Amino acid sequence: MWYFTIRKNDLSNQQCQLLQQKAVLTEVELFNEPYENLCLFEVEGNNYRHFVDALDLEGLDYEVVSERPTRTQLLNKMR
Repeated sequence: MWYFTIRKNDLSNQQCQLLQQKAVLTEVELFNEPYENLCLFEVEGNNYRHFVDALDLEGLDYEVVSERPTRTQLLNKMR
């Protein structure tokens, strides 16, 4: 599995729905101010290339890892 992290505010509703259709699981990690909320998309290995293509076509910034990041890891990246 691959885990893509995207800032929630960077996604329009249409983009979010498109990515949700391509992902196995979508979660939203909610954080308090001053940190931004994040969307975490879980994608199977065989769909990795298609998901990256969709992100690139939409011009979205993302981070990808092969192990699900913990909430603490996500928060530490924003500090």
